[in-house]
Amino acid sequence: MKKIKLGFAPTRRSIFSAPDAVKYRGLTAQRLKELGVDFVDITDINEEGLLYDDKDVDKIVEKFKKEGVDGLMLPHCNFGTEYVCARLAKKLDVPVLLWGPLDERPEPNGVRLRDTQCGLFATGKVLRRFQIPFTYLTNCRLNDPVFERGVKDFLAVCNVVKTFKNIRILQISTRPFDFWTTMCNEGELLEKFNIQLAPVPMTELTEEVKTVREDKEKMEQMIAYIKDTMVIKIKEEEVEMVAALALAMKSLVEKYGCQAAAIQCWNALQTEIGIMPCAANAILNEQGIPVVCETDIHGAVTALLAEAAGMDEKRGFFADWTIRHPDIENGELLQHCGPWPMSVAQEKPELTYPLAFEHPGSLTAEAKHGEVTLCRFDGDNGEYSLLLGNAKGVDGPKGMGTYLWVEVENIKRLEAKIVEGPYIHHCVGIHKNVVPVLYEACKYIGVKPDLYDPIEEDVKAYLRGE
Repeated sequence: MKKIKLGFAPTRRSIFSAPDAVKYRGLTAQRLKELGVDFVDITDINEEGLLYDDKDVDKIVEKFKKEGVDGLMLPHCNFGTEYVCARLAKKLDVPVLLWGPLDERPEPNGVRLRDTQCGLFATGKVLRRFQIPFTYLTNCRLNDPVFERGVKDFLAVCNVVKTFKNIRILQISTRPFDFWTTMCNEGELLEKFNIQLAPVPMTELTEEVKTVREDKEKMEQMIAYIKDTMVIKIKEEEVEMVAALALAMKSLVEKYGCQAAAIQCWNALQTEIGIMPCAANAILNEQGIPVVCETDIHGAVTALLAEAAGMDEKRGFFADWTIRHPDIENGELLQHCGPWPMSVAQEKPELTYPLAFEHPGSLTAEAKHGEVTLCRFDGDNGEYSLLLGNAKGVDGPKGMGTYLWVEVENIKRLEAKIVEGPYIHHCVGIHKNVVPVLYEACKYIGVKPDLYDPIEEDVKAYLRGE
């Protein structure tokens, strides 16, 4: 939770009770502290610590930007001053959470100390006039479960947006010639989304492999880690090369200030160092540095988004959609040569040979079952969208590489989505339902959410607190 910082700007309007607004400012701040939320308040801006005066906006903006807030929370503590909220949100340009405490019963004489719901209606309209996307957390009490859920989901949305706006991907060599599906428009990604690539030739990676092999201490530590987390089915010198490759890729990721990597995993690499990179990819994936196969830049973006939606608490896995389940009507095999993080596996994975290649260096293990989110960021012809939906892990025939049989609601509908595009045979899975978070985050990043099941109303109902 400490990773995301909120700007906390509770607001009031003069015609309702200022003391009651101050009271709810304090109660809301206390509840956020109980939930472990990292936030910056405005108690030093004016005596009430409330947003209502236009003259305070620039001071609040300066403070919040200096503190590096990732989102803005606007609790409406009696009614709220809608135009001041909108001006603040416009200048900050971060995700906005609009919420207010449920109004109490009117006094016996008919007096109302607050009119929060009405204020929320007003601010929502003015935010739209300012063309500011915002997240609405339903009008509720501070101790209602929906408040905690809504705040935590919003933090995850902020994490996705923060991640998306700062993506830099290490591109190791070109895409394999045969993989026209993984081509991307580097200039367009930069122009539309500020997604930056750091391309390096394969020789730079292989030279880095030679360099890291000279660091005996790091090599020994990595080899020990491999032997501790994998069942070794390859030669000792091959294990050493896996360790060196993992260290080399991490070194280049850090050198170029990247958060993820996409590698041309075959065939030039095998000519140079004699192994597949799958297990080395898995090691970095386990460390929270997604490394995807076949130079799939859009796949690397997807991996970053999926893990950010899960607040980086779980590791994602990069997979091929491959074949239908032989026994389950809506079943499908998710599989790849062996790059999935070890913590995704049901048991300790084997470090061995991949299904379709002669060189060693891949993992074989079935992934854990349970609920998963499947997603894919992709685009062509200038339009980008995020395919997303739910699935569950199921039993199926034994596989090679890293794999998971899943069941979806309607495989034919999903299959048509992928074939008709703009998607390809790659996706990212994560063992958590992050569909609502990703769906909500799309409004802030300029990407169209594309649900492969007709669950949009269910997702909206969840986000409304139903």
